[in-house]
Amino acid sequence: MIAAALTAVLALGMLTACEWPRRLFDGAVEAGLEGSFYSVPTPMPSGAPGDIVRSEPITSAPDGVDAYRVVYHSTDLNGQDILVSGVVAVPQGPAPDGGRTVIAWGHPTTGSMGRCAPSVGIDPFDLIEGFADLIARGYAVAYTDYSGMGLPGENAYLVGSTEGRNVLDSVRAAQQLGVGASERVAFWGHSQGGHAVLFAAQLADEYAPELQVEAIAVAAPAVDLGELLDADIDDISGVSIAAYAFDAYTSVYADTPGVTLESILVPDAVDVVPQMAKLCLLGQNSQLHALGEPYIEGEFLIADPATTQPWADLLQANTPGGVKLGVPLFVAQGATDTLVRPELTARFVAGQQALGTAVDSIVIPGTGHGLVALRAMPELLPWLDAHAPAGAAR
Repeated sequence: MIAAALTAVLALGMLTACEWPRRLFDGAVEAGLEGSFYSVPTPMPSGAPGDIVRSEPITSAPDGVDAYRVVYHSTDLNGQDILVSGVVAVPQGPAPDGGRTVIAWGHPTTGSMGRCAPSVGIDPFDLIEGFADLIARGYAVAYTDYSGMGLPGENAYLVGSTEGRNVLDSVRAAQQLGVGASERVAFWGHSQGGHAVLFAAQLADEYAPELQVEAIAVAAPAVDLGELLDADIDDISGVSIAAYAFDAYTSVYADTPGVTLESILVPDAVDVVPQMAKLCLLGQNSQLHALGEPYIEGEFLIADPATTQPWADLLQANTPGGVKLGVPLFVAQGATDTLVRPELTARFVAGQQALGTAVDSIVIPGTGHGLVALRAMPELLPWLDAHAPAGAAR
């Protein structure tokens, strides 16, 4: 594996007139060695949520950044101790008095299996929307891969309580590294990551009361799961997301009577969904589409999960919202998003405003699902400066 990674770097170096991009070279070496990092110790050590079991510096981090891969304790929706992986990054140099505010980032859908995790591979910072700007402002950035990604474990795709706890415990892990991460936290998530950080915000007071949550920001968040599935099930993106979710739910809620793929899917799809769930959204797109495309345009479901029990109750239980958020909320939505539809996000925003949450909401013209978080940064960054500054001073 190491030799293959280095061969790729050598080839790139030849194509770039023998220039040796430090980050790519270091990242290729790390990618070749990281397999053992993502193994689960036997027996699993005991620890409190957020306790670090294993950490390693990331030598391929951008200039001016100190970063670490971490394996840390978290819990699932039933409160069981689990291990998850993630990344913590901070600006080099001493932290300000009072420490750095932590941006807890929730990553968008990349898949649901171990190798699909953002921390795995050559560039574990590539997907973090606004990473360079956040570091330049002095924030610490922490993210979780979520349960079942990176490390072996139970798939937690769109399982809100597990995702949210994994996010909160990534902040605790950052504090343990001794890199100046404070108890102050702002959440930032895109798509599935928006779903995860909204659950983290809802769980924070009870699960992590020592953390000082200052702000929540989301871009095209997965909010009403039943409506989201109904809106998207007739295209390949919807079938892919549904496959990840249905595979996760049949595992996580296996003890709930009636949670079977046979209760909602056409017979052929029952065998295909577990195959799709093993593929990453990035890098295995062609295989994912080849499996899913025969089931688009109404050939996937025999019953609507949003109205079929117990699926309907599970989707509702894993839909964020319905409670007032005690800190300011920023919501960005792309006007031409065909995955998380603008009307679903608008309904979520209206619901939060009705509950009394302080919401700043923007709709970005000519923007679909993939670019909305990046295009929101010019408005999000000053918003964060106002509501969750990187240092202690306001």
